[in-house]
Formats: sequence, structure tokens, C-alpha cells
Amino acid sequence: MSQTYRERRATAEVRVAPDERVAAYLVTRAPATYAVARSVLRETAGRLRTDVRSVLDVGAGVGTAALAAREAMPSVERFTCMESDTALAAAGRELLPFAEWQVADVQRMEVIPEHDLVIASYVLGELRSGDVALRLWAAARAALVVIEPGTPGHWESVRDFRMRLLEAGAHIVAPCPASEPCPLPPHDWCHFAARVERSSLHRRLKAGALGYEDEKFSYLAVSRQPGRPATARIIRRPQHQPGVITIELCLGDRTETLRIPKSDRERFRAARQASWGDEWRT
Repeated sequence: MSQTYRERRATAEVRVAPDERVAAYLVTRAPATYAVARSVLRETAGRLRTDVRSVLDVGAGVGTAALAAREAMPSVERFTCMESDTALAAAGRELLPFAEWQVADVQRMEVIPEHDLVIASYVLGELRSGDVALRLWAAARAALVVIEPGTPGHWESVRDFRMRLLEAGAHIVAPCPASEPCPLPPHDWCHFAARVERSSLHRRLKAGALGYEDEKFSYLAVSRQPGRPATARIIRRPQHQPGVITIELCLGDRTETLRIPKSDRERFRAARQASWGDEWRT
């Protein structure tokens, strides 16, 4: 199942019985996708200038992104989850009874129903046509959030879609500080990490020794109206060395490396508390 995500294949392609596949997804993948969606949607909620009343979770799986949106955006009154896998949708109905569930393949829909916020979590890499991705944007009355695994290949899909959205008039909300062409060189990729606490069963299934894992992801949040993007974004894990902390920043139109010595007390204190993916203001 983990391999299908890395190879941009649908979860339904895992060749085991549907109930076993759903159980494996709930134990191993759902905690990770929820942790990532919670991180992304908390960041997005704080940077939108409009309240979100309705959410469409496309390729919802068991609804982890919708569940994260419910936590991050208390203003939401209506949730719609769209999932083509009937087994995952059935589990989702039990987990999220407050949502409206539709068993449907978004790629076969000429018109996607409009909602204030459209979320495509771990979906973009599976789409056979870029036109489908643009139809997701057309369905977003206020904002669109796209989340993908944090690999170079998936980032390339996000980066290409980002350019198409900018051409369509979208405004970057996060993580980018500005609606400019991405300043990262072609061999690099923008990604972050969400820490996932593992259950004992999770550790057994994945033969993991640690009580946690870090789920790498790339994401993009855009809106119809200008939002409140970060001043600068920390795009690597800060490197702590004796007497100095090194931070890699994206400033929107360029990247920059800061080496902050201990003698710079205020910025050094801020750097000690900073994390990968945070906004940098000092």
C-alpha cells in the first residue's frame, strides 16, 4: 500500500480482499494522511480571508482530510466526501456520519459540484489529465488545497499545477510566500514533514522500531481572493551546530540561507524554536 503511493497508483490496486485493504489503510495510511491534512489545513485556515462554509473532499479515502477540515475550520457547515472505492467509502460513512458521501470517480465527471473549499489529498498524481485538476479549481468558490507525497516526482506534478493555477488567476495562500514562479532549481523539490504517532499495531505491520514516523508531503493552497501568505517559509529542517543555526528560506522570488550566530540573541532564540515548514518573520 505504501508502494502504491510512491508509484502514483490507486489504493484500490492493492491486490487483497477489500476488507483487509481497508483495515490496512485505517491502521497505516489513515493516521499519516490525517496528520498531513491537519497540518496543511491549519496553515491554510489562518491565511484565508474568507470563511469556509462547505468542503468537498475529492478522492476522500475514509475522509481524513474532511475530518481535519472539521477541526481546523469551525465555520464549515457542510461536508461532501467523494470516493470511487466502494470499500473505503463504506468505512468513511461509519467514521464521518456527518458528511455526505458520494461513490464517484472525479475523472469521469464533466462538472464537479461547487464548494467553498475543495481538497484533493493524495489525488493529483493519479489523475490522467491536467484538465481534471483545473476542473477542481473551477469547483472551488473560495479555495483549493492539493496535497501529495513528498517525493520529487509528486512535487513536479504540484509545481506544474501551480503554474497552471497562477495562469488561471489563482492567488497563493501557502506554503509559498508569493505568487511568483517557484525559485527552486529543477533538481530540488519543496516538501515538508508531519510527525505521526504509531500505534503498537502500526509498528508491527510496518516492522517499525520507533514510536513515530515522519510523513513527507508537498502541498499547495490557493484562493480566489488574495490571502495572507507567509513572509518567508522555512523549507528545510534547521541545522543546529555549536554556536550557530542554519536556516533555509523561501522568500517567494528566491531562496536564501541564513547562518544565525549565538551572538545575535533575538534571532538565535527564534531559530531555536523554529521548525521545518514554519513561517520566518525575524
